Amino acid sequence: MKKRNLTPVYITSAAVFIILYIILAAHPLGKEYCFSPDWKINVNANETNAPISDALDSIPLDEELLHFKLGQTIGYFTKDGEVALCKSFPSKASISDSYFSIYNSQAQNIPFYNSRGNQAGTISASGFPFFDDDRIYIFLPGGGSFAYCNHTGSVEWTCESTIPITAFSSNSNYVAAGYADGSIKVLDNHSGQIQISFAPGGSDNPVLLGLDISPNGEYVASISGLNKQRFVLAHKEENQPKILFHTFLSSDLNRRTFVKFSADGQKVFYNYENHLGIYDLQKQKNYSIWIDTKILSMEETEDLFFLLGKKDNCYTVYIIERTNVLEGYFSFEADSAFIKTCDNYLFTGKDETISRITILKE
Repeated sequence: MKKRNLTPVYITSAAVFIILYIILAAHPLGKEYCFSPDWKINVNANETNAPISDALDSIPLDEELLHFKLGQTIGYFTKDGEVALCKSFPSKASISDSYFSIYNSQAQNIPFYNSRGNQAGTISASGFPFFDDDRIYIFLPGGGSFAYCNHTGSVEWTCESTIPITAFSSNSNYVAAGYADGSIKVLDNHSGQIQISFAPGGSDNPVLLGLDISPNGEYVASISGLNKQRFVLAHKEENQPKILFHTFLSSDLNRRTFVKFSADGQKVFYNYENHLGIYDLQKQKNYSIWIDTKILSMEETEDLFFLLGKKDNCYTVYIIERTNVLEGYFSFEADSAFIKTCDNYLFTGKDETISRITILKE
């Protein structure tokens, strides 16, 4: 019996399999993030000894200015790398994108200036000024009280306490203070009225070590306690907080730590021993990423979060996607550093220099 030649059959079957595989299994490659260095400037090369009230007219009035603080130097720069204002300070300074002030520990009637270098007003109370965007606070002597000031520096209202403040945060509508006795107060920025007052509890020593409030004032996140330290997320319900999520942390930190909501209020980031926690409010899920540094600050763009961490004299910038995945990181040695984002740019400050990196997704 003559055997049939099956070679054409095999070839046809293989061709059909390849075509089906291409149709069913192939998919377009995902876009990747590209980070392109643009420029690097030395801020001290632009330091001026002119009177602090002299505005720098070379920068257009509609130009957005970004603040920096590096070592004993503060100032403002543009997105294109021009230093608009640079001042050294011998003792203390506070700065935001709107205001700055140079003062000492015995300061009273403290003058403060806008980003153009013009005096904006004088803080009438004695203490330590703190600028957060366009908001002006002053921590009063004793460590337990603070005041909110208007744009001229006059005190609008005061929140008084004999218990030391150990954690503090604010946004455009609300301010939150955490105290050594474990209590939290959330106040309305405009009226000074207390919106929420509670204590997360759950530990032998309930001291507040980290705190933030969501942009809409609905959620409060905190890290508190020694001996069973924990992270707590609470929701405001008819002026009473309801705990939505809490977790005991793997070890106790004996210092202040980082807690921060995202700009849209859908995520809260918190730093504990060798980890970064992320609680996703939409997914109602908690994530943990190994990070062997102390987180100092967070910036974000449309797609990414950037967190600046420090260990000894080594700084690390962590890049996290909105899917709660660590995309990557880079490190550098410095005595002082900062990060800032604007549009699709990441600005990195290191000692006397500022660099710009363009973020692309291709």
